Amino acid sequence: MRATPDGYTLIMVSASYSTNAALFKLPYDPVNDISPIALIGESAFMVALHPSVPAKTIKELVALAKAKPNSLNFASTGTGGITHLSTELFNLMAGTKMTHVPYKGTGAALGDLIGGQVQLIFGSLPSMVPQNKSGRLRGIAVTTAKRNNAVPDMPTVAETVPGYEAILWYACWGPKNLPKEIVARWNREIALAINLPDMKERMAGEGIDPAAGPPGQLRDVLRRDVPKWTRVVKEANIRVIQ
Repeated sequence: MRATPDGYTLIMVSASYSTNAALFKLPYDPVNDISPIALIGESAFMVALHPSVPAKTIKELVALAKAKPNSLNFASTGTGGITHLSTELFNLMAGTKMTHVPYKGTGAALGDLIGGQVQLIFGSLPSMVPQNKSGRLRGIAVTTAKRNNAVPDMPTVAETVPGYEAILWYACWGPKNLPKEIVARWNREIALAINLPDMKERMAGEGIDPAAGPPGQLRDVLRRDVPKWTRVVKEANIRVIQ
């Protein structure tokens, strides 16, 4: 934020940037005090269940959670993180109540989910796809509005809970007042890089759809996500100790 706006100091961020803005009082405006450069790619979370959970669809999961409120424990990679808020958004929109169990990272959460200590997670595709294929976990839906190419036969949450969407995205921005010609140059070079055949193959393997739109696309994403996650934090009464 304090760097000279000359194009030599940039930052790569994920969707957690927007959840942090919802959780904490920041010393800057996360939407307007930056120079958007490029939305690099977007991915989904997979709703993955332990095989012991008697639900094979989102409809069945909702029915089970409503029949026994707070009996299902869902893992996250930390209180207030994107996986936590994505699940709380589901609770709010589906009218369910499930118990949050935070972990310090994906590895610990995944280990306890496979072991049956928790029953479900909204997890990243690279972590969930292999476990779903092996049968250790049961993937029932993805969280983007459209189906994901990594698991094309898996339905979306929105097919059962209309309007639900939680996107894991990656982006690049620089300090405020970055000259337009520098923004344009970086945007162009990033687009060239992520459209290289080997890069597209690598991103596809991670379940990431390349974006590479105009700089304003990133600003639009922030204007969409920061208010959304702020509402979830407020309505779910989420508190994080700094």
